[in-house]
Amino acid sequence: MAKVSEFFGINVFNDAVMKERLPKETYEILKSTIKEGKSLDSSIADIVADAMKEWAIEKGATHYTHWFQPLTGITAEKHDSFINPTDDGHIVMEFSGKELIKGEPDASSFPSGGLRATFEARGYTAWDPSSYAFIKDKTLCIPTAFCSFSGEALDQKTPLLRSMEAINKQALRVVRALGYTDVKRTNTTVGPEQEYFLIDKELYDKRPDLMYCGRTLIGCMPPKGQEMDDHYFGVLKPRVAEFMRELDNELWKLGVLAKTEHNEAAPAQHELAPVFTTTNIAADHNQLTMEFMKKVALSKGLVCLLHEKPYDGVNGSGKHNNWSISTDTGVNFLKAGKNPSENKLFLITLSAVIEAVDKHQDLLRIAVATAGNDHRLGGNEAPPAIISIFLGEDLTDMLEAISKGIHYDDMKRQKMKIGADVIPEFKKDNADRNRTSPFAFTGNKFEFRMLGSASSISDTNVMLNTMVADVFSNYALRLENATDVASEVNAIVKECIENHKRIIFNGDGYSKEWEIEAEKRGLLNLPSTVDALPLLKTEENVALFERHGVFNRAEIDSRVDIILENYAKIIHIEALTLIDMMGRDVIPAITSYTSSMCEAANNKKIIGVDNSVEMELVARLTAANKEIFSLTSILKGAVASAERSTDTFEKACEYRNNILKIMADIRKYADSAESVMPKNYWPYPSYGDLLFKI
Repeated sequence: MAKVSEFFGINVFNDAVMKERLPKETYEILKSTIKEGKSLDSSIADIVADAMKEWAIEKGATHYTHWFQPLTGITAEKHDSFINPTDDGHIVMEFSGKELIKGEPDASSFPSGGLRATFEARGYTAWDPSSYAFIKDKTLCIPTAFCSFSGEALDQKTPLLRSMEAINKQALRVVRALGYTDVKRTNTTVGPEQEYFLIDKELYDKRPDLMYCGRTLIGCMPPKGQEMDDHYFGVLKPRVAEFMRELDNELWKLGVLAKTEHNEAAPAQHELAPVFTTTNIAADHNQLTMEFMKKVALSKGLVCLLHEKPYDGVNGSGKHNNWSISTDTGVNFLKAGKNPSENKLFLITLSAVIEAVDKHQDLLRIAVATAGNDHRLGGNEAPPAIISIFLGEDLTDMLEAISKGIHYDDMKRQKMKIGADVIPEFKKDNADRNRTSPFAFTGNKFEFRMLGSASSISDTNVMLNTMVADVFSNYALRLENATDVASEVNAIVKECIENHKRIIFNGDGYSKEWEIEAEKRGLLNLPSTVDALPLLKTEENVALFERHGVFNRAEIDSRVDIILENYAKIIHIEALTLIDMMGRDVIPAITSYTSSMCEAANNKKIIGVDNSVEMELVARLTAANKEIFSLTSILKGAVASAERSTDTFEKACEYRNNILKIMADIRKYADSAESVMPKNYWPYPSYGDLLFKI
């Protein structure tokens, strides 16, 4: 069996491959483009394209594609072969620099929020040299940005790259004002932890709601759920372990730094976490991770569920976005060091994040706003829809001391003593971990835990990068004009704590008391996508994004429309699926069982045996069936009414306010019926089967 080191990255046109296959001058130019974010010299494109083609063909590739991330939530690709005809009826394998740099997909066929009409179809994909090309399914995949004919971003990558440039520009000003004169570039880095469920393929195929919606629309809980806490970090079941090993191998071949894997809190739920890497590459790798989770699962007779809440009553799935920023010389802005109270870069960055998160709570909430994630946020396993920051007692005390001009003892951290002499002593961290906090400092990084498992990490990091860049720009100006930089740093920290302390909360974020306290502090509570999304279009937010060149007003307006339209479409499909399930399967199943109970009751009556149990079941199920039938008719009418709305926001509101409620009522009666019906009458696999039969 080959060692991992021997096959890691074998399907990636990475630095080692470029160094081997490109002329030295071309390699140096391309490396500088990648490392320092410089503009690419188009004159080298033909050389790079030819080397890519030869390498790809040697690996068995016959086609190439511009691999991009439109606003559909998944990736897109159009495959072209390398073949070109010759005059003698044969072919040659060619790939030009022009084909490498630019592609032309049909922009009107992807979500554009009105930026592209059907008669305005032209769009462009443009090579992103900062993310390595790779081979997938015998196709050379070239990571690209996707924009309209007039230059507006139609994808996830373009604004992410813009935001990375924005924060780099302002972060450079900060570090140079603090004396780091050798720094040429800064980069944000991310390590996205990915949660998911696995389900047996045969059971999945028997659930229309999972097939069409990715989540169960009905289903009552089995006697055992996750209350015993026995699944979390438990021994991997053989099928799951086999799936994880193959997934690792496939991801490693693509250079994805898959690192940690384990069982999560709910039955049949698991997690994969990679090593940190540059944000743009992390976003690309996370898209590949989700794609290969689904592919590998199918090859094992399983299905991977990435919906945020596939089952009611157990934990949903999130994606924890571990964010930091570093210099090209290896300095992590968020590394506290031995003396954090004297670490000016750490203090400035910590203050910038606190101020940015407090001022732009709405943007972080908007970044995770989806129909699926609305079911998860606020549940027992997920952060509430209220943004707050966890720092821990030590860092909070340190900032308070600095703001009050009081000396803070950085060395007060105690050694950890377990009580068994054989266990070595070690120093405790600056802070505990708070699993209820949506935005927590976890040592050298901030962990944002509100992302839904199916979402791209790009939206979140666009928001984080831009809002921190904006605060950095103000801090940089103050530091550049300061006569005493150390005193100015302390002044910035003091003002940050005085003005933005309300966002810091180290307690239980799941408690009802916190909701009350958050309201007193004036923090936003935006429970649904419909509540949050319109705030993206405020003048303040438009100005922020335009100020840093991340979005223009038209791009913001289009994204609001796209997300709201997608929200309504998702619930529309769910409603139609539920209507279909009730009409075709559930109502007939209940009718059939009650008929059998009536027959049994009648037989008992004839022979003079007590039939009260059968009659009680008939009465209960008949009442439930009547409610299901009535509510299903009401749901049909509500869907028809919502679809008549021509305003995107109004339609989304109708689905949120009316249709979700009717669906919940139908579920209540269907689950009640399932709980008293035999398996051979109920038309779908039960939650017990779905969660425990792998």
